[in-house]
Amino acid sequence: MHTLNAENHRMDSWANTLMSRLGIRLISASPQNVLAEMPIAGNTQPQGYLHGGASAALAETVASHAAQLHAHSLYGEAAIAVGVELSISHVSPGRGDWVRACATAVHLGKSSTVHTVTITDEHDQTLAVARVSNRVLHN
Repeated sequence: MHTLNAENHRMDSWANTLMSRLGIRLISASPQNVLAEMPIAGNTQPQGYLHGGASAALAETVASHAAQLHAHSLYGEAAIAVGVELSISHVSPGRGDWVRACATAVHLGKSSTVHTVTITDEHDQTLAVARVSNRVLHN
């Protein structure tokens, strides 16, 4: 079971994972929409801009978390969702303090999900747009 640690808005199950290392914090979560934040500090290129790989990891994290919630709603806590495709377009460089990612469901099926993800900065400027597909696995 994934539980939200209310004090720091990090998932308890994310301890010692990439999500924890990147500093990703969940704001809200459902199969249809997941909203999360990530600091830019520590997630940059040498030039000081947000690293594209960090943006991609954030996009896959929010979409996969939504897919996981969908899998649980269909098949129970033993079901899992695994990423099978990620496509991301970086449209503006990221600088500042933090970025926010919003995953929105396009398709919630019995064996797959598709979410679009928009990543914005603290000024609500779009930095990246992604599409993430997940496979739902269950016994």
